[in-house]
Amino acid sequence: MPAIGVPARGSDTGRPIMVVFDLLGRRSALRVLWELRAGPRTFRALQAAAQTNPSLLNVRLHELRSNGLVEQGEGGYALTDAGRALLAALRPLASWAQAWGVAAGAASDPEA
Repeated sequence: MPAIGVPARGSDTGRPIMVVFDLLGRRSALRVLWELRAGPRTFRALQAAAQTNPSLLNVRLHELRSNGLVEQGEGGYALTDAGRALLAALRPLASWAQAWGVAAGAASDPEA
């Protein structure tokens, strides 16, 4: 499981940037974070929104919770302050990707 100080995929350092790249590169991790952007979701609602299976979702939620990006509360799973800050940090990348896609002739769907 990705953790700061522990070697991550693609790096033997465990530096925070490499750990976050490892974590976000795992199947469905970004999708789970994205689906939590508007607020808490129950496990079933998150599973349906993220279009993933329960086993994989359990693994991703465990990793995201262990790294302080997601928490579980009364309303279900939600982003922590760190999770919201991560999504905010990714916004410039999303803007760049949108412009890149338009330049490449792709449809300009801001939600993609």
